[in-house]
Amino acid sequence: MAKQNNMKTQAAQAAVYDESKITTLSSLEHIRLRAGMYIGRLGDGSHPDDGVYVLLKEIIDNGVDEFIMGNGQTIEVEVNGGTVRVRDYGRGIPLGKLVECVSIINTGAKYNDDVFQFSVGLNGVGTKAVNALSSHFMVLSARDGEYASAVFRRGELLERKKGKSSEENGVFVEFTPDEEIFGKYEFNLEFIEKRIRNYAYLNTGLTLSLNGKSYASERGLFDLLTEETGDQNLYPLGCYKSERLAFAFTHTNNYSEEYFSFVNGQFTSDGGTHLSSFKEGFLKGVQTFFKKDYKSEDVREGVTAAVAVKLKNPVFESQTKNKLGNSDIRAAVVQEVKGAVEDWLHKNVESAKLLEQKIIANERIRSELNAVKKEAREAAKKISLKIPKLKDCKYHFEDGLLGENSMIFLTEGDSAAGSMVSSRDVTTQAIFSLRGKPENMFGKKKAAIYKNEELYNLMMALGVENDIEGLRYAKIVIATDADFDGFHIRNLLLTFFLTYFEELVTSGRVFILETPLFRVRTKKETRYCYTTRERDDAVKALGGQSEITRFKGLGEISPKEFGQFINKDIRLTPVTVNALKSVPQVLNFYMGKNTPDRRGYIMDNLVNDV
Repeated sequence: MAKQNNMKTQAAQAAVYDESKITTLSSLEHIRLRAGMYIGRLGDGSHPDDGVYVLLKEIIDNGVDEFIMGNGQTIEVEVNGGTVRVRDYGRGIPLGKLVECVSIINTGAKYNDDVFQFSVGLNGVGTKAVNALSSHFMVLSARDGEYASAVFRRGELLERKKGKSSEENGVFVEFTPDEEIFGKYEFNLEFIEKRIRNYAYLNTGLTLSLNGKSYASERGLFDLLTEETGDQNLYPLGCYKSERLAFAFTHTNNYSEEYFSFVNGQFTSDGGTHLSSFKEGFLKGVQTFFKKDYKSEDVREGVTAAVAVKLKNPVFESQTKNKLGNSDIRAAVVQEVKGAVEDWLHKNVESAKLLEQKIIANERIRSELNAVKKEAREAAKKISLKIPKLKDCKYHFEDGLLGENSMIFLTEGDSAAGSMVSSRDVTTQAIFSLRGKPENMFGKKKAAIYKNEELYNLMMALGVENDIEGLRYAKIVIATDADFDGFHIRNLLLTFFLTYFEELVTSGRVFILETPLFRVRTKKETRYCYTTRERDDAVKALGGQSEITRFKGLGEISPKEFGQFINKDIRLTPVTVNALKSVPQVLNFYMGKNTPDRRGYIMDNLVNDV
């Protein structure tokens, strides 16, 4: 009884809410404590949106802003291990304010329109966040024969210098992301290269280099789409450029729509008002030219486009600037796009004919699909009011902050699903269980989905029947066994997505769940290993008497153990596409009918990893 009374007293004391509970953090403390507010996700470098790449972006943005204002035509980036170096040749930070500009929030020149008219960084936070989240941060500014430099550790000033300099004007920054914040991370140079290419496409005349390799673009968005689509285009690329708006477009035979949108040189992966306004203007331009009330889905299916706007006061929905929120630009962008598309079609008669043929073909396919859809829905109603094999979660992607961590696991069979059902977070984790190997959908028309009960149910579970804007989960996670059958199912699912819903992959929504292959344990300690090397290291660390278990499938991992692998310690590998033009070739090679070539490749590259 005394023990219970003591616990009640402690709970009452903990629940007291008075002046002693009010805490004021310095800006440095706040950045480190709430890093996600400033850079979004943390991550370990395995995803292109991980925080370590946001840090790099923030520093490069400063050099790009200088270029936009006519200062400096080169930005040099070097990545060596976990350390990054960036050198621009702009005006340089005023020497007397160098320390303040990189360490005190809301300090900078980007509030002044006379100095920066079109800037990505507007709120004076970016470089300060890099400084605060780095175990080592050094900045040097050179201006007119003089320099100032400063060295920081986790945002705390260690050293500052001034003196004469023979360096060209500009800023040099060196930083190492702090492992206390990011854990063990590794930079993926492919992700960085793609960012560098985007900077080049958006800033014609600017040359960027990554570890000595240079990137530049003469035709801007035209070069971007050419690189992405290759020779898949149904007609030559259409292009338009004015002082504040640029876009390029074409159509392919793909089912999905693909968009690359930018604001002041910043890639907006989640689009925003500039992208929705472009879509509306594009539709109106096509309708006006052809004098027909074509439906938006028929005009836009198969479209690939890039759109970039320049704004004095962009309003982003987060510090990471992935989505534009300015509603006041809609009318102007719609009208400009409409006029430009209409004008381009008048000047390119043959391309206009090919576009009209594509739209008419889309109309015909949609009519055929509507009949198939009706049959499929009637059949689905007879089966169940709910989607078979779906264990849904409480919150979904459309629920905003509550659903931003929502995910659906695609599992093979009921045994693997059983472990997940018992250990998942029911608020944000859904499970869709496959009966076995799904049908290979490569080369089949979209109507084939409606004739395949399982894939139809999967499409309905995801909410992407009409377009991916209806996606119900932030992440689609393929969770199959780490054996040949599991890899085959993984490839069949990826073929399904890349054939009909390519944008789910290109927008970073599809992941592979990594689960341990081995368990090494003693009476005192247990280690889970994802590779044979990790297994061997664990055996060395725990001793030769360790018990080693090889997990042959997800169903062999108990629900109690499995919980950590889909919650706290979840490992997700993103499925990425380097360029859209590579997708058809890859699918044709691995999932097409070239059996002898594929067999020869497999035999030449077979690895036996027991």
